[in-house]
Amino acid sequence: MLRRSFLASAAAAAQGVIRPFELDELSLAQLAEGLQSGRWTTRKLAELYLHRIAALDRRGPQLRAVIELNPDALADAARLDRQRRSGAAKGPLHGIPLLLKDNIDTAGRMSTTAGSLALENWHAPQDAFIAARLRAAGALILGKTNLSEWANFRSTHSVSGWSGRGGQTRNPYALDRNPSGSSSGSGAAVAANLCAAAIGTETDGSVTSPSSINGIVGIKPTVGLLSRAGIIPISASQDTAGPMARDVRSAAILLGAMAAVDPQDPATGVPERPSESDYTRFLDPAGLRGARLGIPRKFFGNNSLIDAFLSNCVDALKKAGAEVIDPADLATHGQIDAIETEVLLYEFKDGLNKYLARLPEGSPACTLEQLIAFNQRSRPREMPYFEQELFIQSQAKGPLTDMKYLKAREDCVRLSRKEGIDAVIAKHRLDALVTLTSGPAWLIDTINGDHDTGGCTTPAAVAGYPHITVPAGFYSGLPMGLSFFGPAWSEGVLLKLAYGWEQTTKARRKPGFTLA
Repeated sequence: MLRRSFLASAAAAAQGVIRPFELDELSLAQLAEGLQSGRWTTRKLAELYLHRIAALDRRGPQLRAVIELNPDALADAARLDRQRRSGAAKGPLHGIPLLLKDNIDTAGRMSTTAGSLALENWHAPQDAFIAARLRAAGALILGKTNLSEWANFRSTHSVSGWSGRGGQTRNPYALDRNPSGSSSGSGAAVAANLCAAAIGTETDGSVTSPSSINGIVGIKPTVGLLSRAGIIPISASQDTAGPMARDVRSAAILLGAMAAVDPQDPATGVPERPSESDYTRFLDPAGLRGARLGIPRKFFGNNSLIDAFLSNCVDALKKAGAEVIDPADLATHGQIDAIETEVLLYEFKDGLNKYLARLPEGSPACTLEQLIAFNQRSRPREMPYFEQELFIQSQAKGPLTDMKYLKAREDCVRLSRKEGIDAVIAKHRLDALVTLTSGPAWLIDTINGDHDTGGCTTPAAVAGYPHITVPAGFYSGLPMGLSFFGPAWSEGVLLKLAYGWEQTTKARRKPGFTLA
């Protein structure tokens, strides 16, 4: 019944007329040029995007990508316009409207909820470090994006893109298909041109998978390049924010704006961390020429059609001048998943309890234990489709001093780094590993939950290494992304390769808001 009802509403939405949009597919650089030339003001850009959100997110296809709008957006835009007129524009992001995932703290009248009803009245006292960095660069925060509730770490049978507060985000390429999670709203919003770009977060696949499945660029940087302070956590060893944009240059601009050492996050203060602030300098349209790339085939080896799609990508890499080692599989392929889950269960309890302890006394949930009880009391709204098995498993874990946790984390590091990515890179003298990011989007299924269409995100996520996905074309009308990942702090190399791929293939196409 639920499935038939959803298909009927999606079909009705698909019949709506999508009007031409003045800002369709424009990059950050193009928008900045228009602001500088006087073609637009920041207020005008904000109004255009707000009208677009009203037409596609609230009405029409009802994407449900935006969970909350900034009530002060137009006032903030007017202030940024005054700064520009006075000669105080702050750089390429000044006046550019962005959306932030709703697990990133924002001071002021917007809430930060991770999609949960338990936090719907929580207003963070200050911006997350990266949000403050973006504001300092002159960016306009237009609102917050929907997400898989609690960044998709609540249930073993979750529906990606669904939250109790925001409902179900839809894929703008096929409205009955999933946008992937947990940065589902950020991915759908960028793909649908509801904003100039957006910020997501990733623990394992939550920037790269929705970027791939929504046909955009996503960067998961090395853990420690961007501060995690003020972001609702899952894992101290794997969490990071990352830019999501329609083109590589825009993502590189955002990465540089957010990257800085933050005393609140010790991971940003390690000696080997680069002090790079301009990642656009790595962009080279011939970036694939002479590159030595390895193709880990095992991620999609059990699907001959998807493997054939990958082979076509490999041919394009070779034509662009890359030297390809195929296959170049990780010796530890398939050995990490179970121990990664063990680590995340321990770290989630520790990190979330620390975050929730900031909430005012009397809030619905100031601990994970209280959050579990809140969900039980709010079952009709919070658990209509899936449960909270991961919450319960995490609550049962002990402190981070437990030997079981320490051994699991040690194994994760060894299998993902020394015996995983580092080993295959050294063995074949590679610049990066390249494969498809994930399979195509699956149907939204509130009965069975998400469907596994394959993916390569885990090794780089567990290692804390950088991973960039770029549009690679379409499979049965659904976007596919190509992943570039490599050793720690290799963002510059990966951006060069990703930009070379983007400029060679021009694979990005805007969505049609139809049924698959």
